[in-house]
Amino acid sequence: MGSSHRNQRGEGKIGCILTLLVLVMAGAAALKLVPVFYTNSGLADAAGDIAVEAGLYPQAALMAKLRGKAQELDIPEALLDNAMSIALVGEKSAGTCTVTLNYNREVDLYGLYKLNIATQKSISRAYKDYR
Repeated sequence: MGSSHRNQRGEGKIGCILTLLVLVMAGAAALKLVPVFYTNSGLADAAGDIAVEAGLYPQAALMAKLRGKAQELDIPEALLDNAMSIALVGEKSAGTCTVTLNYNREVDLYGLYKLNIATQKSISRAYKDYR
């Protein structure tokens, strides 16, 4: 009995090449998309941290910190008018601070497709003035 593998002609190579092509395309898209999602998440985390400090600083200083973080993370869309807002409810000594992020980022996927990533988050945190 001879082996049946000797007479095969390699028709499976096309499937392997297509699979590799799909994996390369997915990896290339991830190289463009992962940093955008990472920086959006970093700005949302910073917004929560800034909201907790609302009892310690005036609202203008909180907004300056938030804008500084957006600039540090290189998110120019967040620096546009009405892209970020801070609302304080309660007294200066205790209350709730709500930071709203509302902006869109366009990601160019190598000239083949432009993906619009919308960030619409509202982060609320209780604050107290611990001074």
